[in-house]
Amino acid sequence: MAKTALITGASSGIGYELAKIFARQKYNLVLVARSENKLNEIAAELKKAHGVDVVVLPKDVSLLASSQEIYDTVKQKGIDVEILVNNAGFGDFGFFTETKWEKELEMINLNMTALTALTKLFVRDMVRRKSGKIMNVASTASFQPGPLMAVYYATKAYVLSFSEAISNELQGTGVTVTALCPGPTESGFQNAAAMNDSKLVKGKKLPKSKDVAEYAYKALMNGKVVAVHGLMNKIMAQSVRYSPRAVVRSLVRAMSERTH
Repeated sequence: MAKTALITGASSGIGYELAKIFARQKYNLVLVARSENKLNEIAAELKKAHGVDVVVLPKDVSLLASSQEIYDTVKQKGIDVEILVNNAGFGDFGFFTETKWEKELEMINLNMTALTALTKLFVRDMVRRKSGKIMNVASTASFQPGPLMAVYYATKAYVLSFSEAISNELQGTGVTVTALCPGPTESGFQNAAAMNDSKLVKGKKLPKSKDVAEYAYKALMNGKVVAVHGLMNKIMAQSVRYSPRAVVRSLVRAMSERTH
């Protein structure tokens, strides 16, 4: 019997690429994102290509009621979610004194609250079945503070810390938790974060979402707890641990400044 993977933020980027991989591996899918039209297009594409069942849930996951609604809908349909991918998230760029609180609150709700709520709702069923995998999409931003993207970096630090902690708690239950930590990736993220002219991304050849998703799938299946994509990202993540924090703050600030 085919197993089911639920993916948030499934309409583009890493989420969409993961949906394609799971479908190729004959997983049925529950795809969550705001754009119903886009999700329906993807569902039709994956059903035709791989013959899998795809349930489309057009939801704004940043709304606090959405997590429970997603869980309830899945249960009503009699679907057991074997794999949960908390991929939905976004960032914002600029000085904290100048950025909009409304956008940051939405970011906190999506990047942290919804991710935690969905994990809480689905992990108990997984533990009861003694089988399941959760992937929470963190970031290389998880490893240090991020001047000019202060709230975003902080939300991703939460995702990493939370994922590592519950991974430890779940040892021996048959359930694994993976924190995926990609660096800047070729996706719609930069546009949404208004950071296309940041030194982090401008003029750089970024990894493709497809490559990050392939790496993520393997890490998830192997039960890897912290999965940092790319050699340079791995080196940077490790080096932060041995560098004075003042130096790290200054370095991230210099790397993030807008190009002029």
